[in-house]
Amino acid sequence: MRTIDLRSDTVTLPTREMLEAITQAGLGDDVYREDPTVNELQELAARTFGAEDALLVTSGTQGNLVAMMTHCCRGDEVLVESEAHIYYYEVGNMAAVAGIVPRLIKGDRGVFTGEQVRQAARGRDIHFPPSRLLALENTHNRAGGSCWTPAQMADAAKAAHEMGMKVHIDGARIFNAAVALGVPVSEYMRHVDSIQFCLSKGLSCPAGSMLVGSREFIEAARKNRKMVGGGMRQAGVIAAPGIVALNTMVARLAEDHANARRLVDKLEVLDEIVIDRASVQTNIVVADVSATGMTAAEFKARAWKKGLLVSEFGPASVRFVTHRGITAEDIDQVAMTVESILPACRSGACSI
Repeated sequence: MRTIDLRSDTVTLPTREMLEAITQAGLGDDVYREDPTVNELQELAARTFGAEDALLVTSGTQGNLVAMMTHCCRGDEVLVESEAHIYYYEVGNMAAVAGIVPRLIKGDRGVFTGEQVRQAARGRDIHFPPSRLLALENTHNRAGGSCWTPAQMADAAKAAHEMGMKVHIDGARIFNAAVALGVPVSEYMRHVDSIQFCLSKGLSCPAGSMLVGSREFIEAARKNRKMVGGGMRQAGVIAAPGIVALNTMVARLAEDHANARRLVDKLEVLDEIVIDRASVQTNIVVADVSATGMTAAEFKARAWKKGLLVSEFGPASVRFVTHRGITAEDIDQVAMTVESILPACRSGACSI
C-alpha cells in the first residue's frame, strides 16, 4: 500500500538539482559573513522581494522570533490575528523569549482591516504596553491557506504605520499567495517593514527560511539571530537548495493549488465532509468531519490505517496539504480513501 502524505508541505524532499547544488556549494563561515553561497542566496532573496537585504535563518519560527525581537522591546505589544501561526503554534516564544505581549484581532479567514488595527491599538497610556508591531500572516494557515491581497495588506499596514508601529509578515507560504493572485512578492514588501518566508515548505528545500527587510533591520536581526542560536558556520549547504528553489520552484506551486481544488471537488460530493470552498485559495484544505460521527483524531487514525496521512486541525477538523510529489491521480485516490472510511460507504464499491 502506497502512503499519500498530506499532513503538510514540510514533508517535501529536495530535488536532484538541489542535492547536486549542495555538493557543489562554495562554503565559508557565515558568522564571519564569508560563506559565498549564503551571501548569494541573501542577495537573491532581497532582489526578489525588492528589499535592501536578507538573512538566512534556520526556520520560520526563528525568523518570526528574530523579527519580533528586532522590531520590539521587552514589554511591547504585537497586534496579531487571533489564530495566526505566530501566536498559535510558535510555543509562546513572543512572550517566553522576546518578552512581547500579544493583542488579538479577529479576522475574516485570517484577514482584517485597517480600521480593526486602529481599534485594537490602545495608544499611549501608563496602564498599557505600547503597540509596537503589527504581524500579518500570508497565507493564513488556520484559515485554510487563504490569501491577503496586496491592497488588503496595504490598508492594514497604512493604519499601523500611521500609529507608529512597524509591520511584519509571517510569509511562510507567501509565494503561494503571490502565485494564486498573480502578483510578485515585491508587491507585499513595499507596504511592510519585514517579511519571513520558508524555503522548506512548498519550495521543497530540506531546511531554512529567510528574513527580508531594510539594511538597518537586517543588521540588527543578525545579532538577534546569533542570540537565539541561529549563527551558522558553513551554511552554504542549506543556502544552495534555496537558490535553486527561488530560481526554479515558484511557478510550480500552481500545481499544488490545482490539486487542492481538485480535492475539494471530489470531497464536496460527500455529505459528511464539509469544506469552506472560499477559503481554499492555495494548497490547504480544511474539512469539518463532525457529520461523520468521528472526531478528528478518529478520522485521522482510520485514514492513516489506509495509507492517507492527514493532520488534526481541531476537535472536528482535519487538514490536507498538497505539495510537490502529489499528483492528480493521488488526489483521486485520497477521495476514494476518505469515502471508504465513512461509516456508510455510499457508493457501495468501497474496498480500499
